[in-house]
Amino acid sequence: MTRVLVVDDEPQTGRALVSNLEAHEYEVDVAADGATGLRLATARHPDVIVLDLGLPDMDGVEVLKELRGRTRAPILVLSARHSSDEKAEALDAGADDYVTRPFDMDALLALLGAVVRRAEPTEPTHNGEGGDGGEDGEGEVIVETEGFTVDLAAKKVDRAGRHVRLTPTEWHLLEVLVRNTGRLVGQKQLLQEVWGPSYGTETNYLRVYVAQLRRKLEADPSHPRHFITEPGTGYRFER
Repeated sequence: MTRVLVVDDEPQTGRALVSNLEAHEYEVDVAADGATGLRLATARHPDVIVLDLGLPDMDGVEVLKELRGRTRAPILVLSARHSSDEKAEALDAGADDYVTRPFDMDALLALLGAVVRRAEPTEPTHNGEGGDGGEDGEGEVIVETEGFTVDLAAKKVDRAGRHVRLTPTEWHLLEVLVRNTGRLVGQKQLLQEVWGPSYGTETNYLRVYVAQLRRKLEADPSHPRHFITEPGTGYRFER
């Protein structure tokens, strides 16, 4: 059973979330402040976290950053903050998605299920060709660049001999780009493959997450060699 940690100081929202999540066969832990949320995240090892940014004891973005340092579980942010800059700040701090209040419970549950599925390990596919494919990465299990190596089967990235920690959403975006090495992947396609079919115009999500991949993997993030932006159209991965 999937375990959800809800960090929210509004009792009415908390009760509604618990009731609906349990009805959909999730196990639920609830924290009413940031400190308790951090403690439960360490003790209970949730599969997914629902985090309200308006907490009484700590800034929600700081809680988000601290959670991201402790766990790779997807984090779904709830907030009454509607500006694109605030959304970008939360995504940049490690959120996997962002929902503004007031929200539709059915839509939230669908989104929660989507982020959980994105984080689930998948069985590697083998085509009998081995690891050496053509120029693109579609049929390869391991894709190497000068600076880092992507293991698609193990869902891991190594840079300079060290494991690079990626969030589930960062990994999914990287995987889509790497499997299309050398080919332009349009903004709408990326959004729908990584975030789901209801997405298509949230290009700020792509800007934030591509920037995060560049910071973690590029030798010079301000002059990227591997994660290339095609202005107004999409992104391309090059070795």
